[in-house]
Amino acid sequence: MSEESSAPVRPQRDALGVAPGAVAPYLATLNPAQLEAVRHGEDERDSPPLLIIAGAGSGKTNTLAHRVAHLIAKGGDPGRILLLTFSRRAAEEMTRRANRILAQVGSGIGRACLGGLPWSGTFHSVGARLLSEYAPSIGLSPGFTLHDREDSADLMNLVRHDLGLSAKSKRFPLKGTCLGIYSTVVNTRTGLTDVLLSAYPWCREWEADLKRLFLAYVEAKQAQQVLDYDDLLLYWSQFAAVPGLGRELGQRFDHVLVDEYQDTNRLQSEILLALKPDGRGLTVVGDDAQSIYAFRGATVRNILDFPAQFDPHARQVALERNYRSTQPILAAANGVIGLACEGFAKSLWSERPSTRLPLLVSVKDDADQAGYVVEQTLARREAGMKLKHQAVLFRTSHHSARLEVELTRRQIPFVKFGGLKFLEAAHVKDVLALVRWSQNLRDRVSGFRALQLLPGIGPKTAARIVENLAAAAPACALIAEQPVPESSRGAWQPFAALVESLGLPAPPWPASFEAACRWYEGELERLYEDAPQRQIDIDQLARMAATYPSRERFLTELTLDPPEATSAQAGVPLLDEDYLILSTIHSAKGQEWKAVTILNVVDGCIPSDMATGSTAEIDEERRLLYVGLTRAKDELDLIVPQRFYVTHQMGYGDRHVYASRSRFIPAALLSLFERRSWPVPAPALRGSAESRSEAIDLAKRMRAMWT
Repeated sequence: MSEESSAPVRPQRDALGVAPGAVAPYLATLNPAQLEAVRHGEDERDSPPLLIIAGAGSGKTNTLAHRVAHLIAKGGDPGRILLLTFSRRAAEEMTRRANRILAQVGSGIGRACLGGLPWSGTFHSVGARLLSEYAPSIGLSPGFTLHDREDSADLMNLVRHDLGLSAKSKRFPLKGTCLGIYSTVVNTRTGLTDVLLSAYPWCREWEADLKRLFLAYVEAKQAQQVLDYDDLLLYWSQFAAVPGLGRELGQRFDHVLVDEYQDTNRLQSEILLALKPDGRGLTVVGDDAQSIYAFRGATVRNILDFPAQFDPHARQVALERNYRSTQPILAAANGVIGLACEGFAKSLWSERPSTRLPLLVSVKDDADQAGYVVEQTLARREAGMKLKHQAVLFRTSHHSARLEVELTRRQIPFVKFGGLKFLEAAHVKDVLALVRWSQNLRDRVSGFRALQLLPGIGPKTAARIVENLAAAAPACALIAEQPVPESSRGAWQPFAALVESLGLPAPPWPASFEAACRWYEGELERLYEDAPQRQIDIDQLARMAATYPSRERFLTELTLDPPEATSAQAGVPLLDEDYLILSTIHSAKGQEWKAVTILNVVDGCIPSDMATGSTAEIDEERRLLYVGLTRAKDELDLIVPQRFYVTHQMGYGDRHVYASRSRFIPAALLSLFERRSWPVPAPALRGSAESRSEAIDLAKRMRAMWT
């Protein structure tokens, strides 16, 4: 026997040094279902479509990040991976995780992703980038500006007024309602008639006028070279549907991965279908049981119909192991969602045992409900659980009103999610309007606001100047020569010079933005009484601008994914570093706490009495409760008030209604909960008949004192 033949046969290894059938070390922490999802199609250039049904708390983000890293580790080009997430921060977190995973693979491969994933972000932000790139091919000006929701509503109002609709003998729908109808039609791909019948029946009589308004609104946007939030998807969908362009777009990306697919709308599914008609290279991740954003145009049908839409043989992987909650909490959540009319079969399970069942607590009214929450919150805090590890959730924002009063009275600090967004603050909108208008002088809404920042210029003068500049031929807009009142002439010249310098094709960035901020600082004290507080936001805005490579990227990203808070919202800082969390269930999605209490688990609140008109609406309300249940890690309380007061309905005054336990917890599911009443009766009232008799005798003695 030769020396060669006697040598041991070594198994062939891949480029990563992993033997066939073995698992790479960087994948060793994944459970079997996660590993199956991550390795799907790893040996194929265009892998078959993959649907990952990721139950609540099942490590969805970790799985998707590992799949991105694995694709790159197996030779994929980061520049040919399109990652679409629910928020910009989610995309950044996914990229950070993928980089950490790749660092375990090897220095060469790890360096391949150090520049990040160039095509990661929300549908809207990626759409904005593609529209800028393809603008000359689709009839858009490369210098188009993007309106946020409030700007869009203002433009809708201008058009509404120009058409004389604000002067109707009967009150025509307001700008916010008009924009809501328009947005619903665009995002759901549903006809105006059907949208009015299903969601805006009180506006049905205005259908013909609304159609005329929406056409004029679109024409106004096109004339001014502005896009609204919905246009980013609509334009992308429309040009992706052109065979040549759609094919070119699809060929740019080997892999398209979509997070939170249950929260996408019809327009977004059309975009995916145009990019990957056969689904090859497409991965979507989501949970049909957590689809709760129909009011934004999202549809659960996208994830339910994914196999039929792309490939009936699409691979489906269910992530059912939950890493968040105890098993009793999951059993209750499974029971609630198991009664839904349709959905993918799955049953969450956990290796975290517990003897504590979720509590179903009956109270007399919303006053007792607030008392119970306060008592339990303080008891948990005394037992060592921080306030910020506890959350109180509710269906609608006003449901917490009585609780907020009680928390304030008892001096328990709390933070309520929601409120004024950064871009809704007047001073922030002032600066952004100035920069947007200098970029596009045809933008009537931005110009109208920016011009009125000057002393002596009111709506009439601002409107005249905006119309003059919009009518001027390109490159002939003589800003400095516009007619302004004599009292404004001194301030006008430096302002005109600033606008012209900001409007250069490639102004120095971020120096140009800093110049705009310096000019605005000089006007701030005249415009607002609390100038020092607002100046903090302007400084923050300037710091944010410095982190972006260009004006266009800054304006787009800030509009699409703005910061949550402003100094105007924050008010006096909390003196206590610990605080209780109050949140709507919608705002709580994606969060988790050690202890969760859900208010008003009664019919009329969950489900809302405004959302029981169809089976689809009721099922979405059921999913909303399911999302609330699965936020809890260790303790879960559901409160059932026997009656609650209604103070928010105009014309009714203060009144109470009697309530019954939510239909989503029928008698068949009661064994999954521990039932309690609060407050517990005092000991003197819980005794035998003799003790009750003694109480009556005592009362008799008291009366005898006066006989």
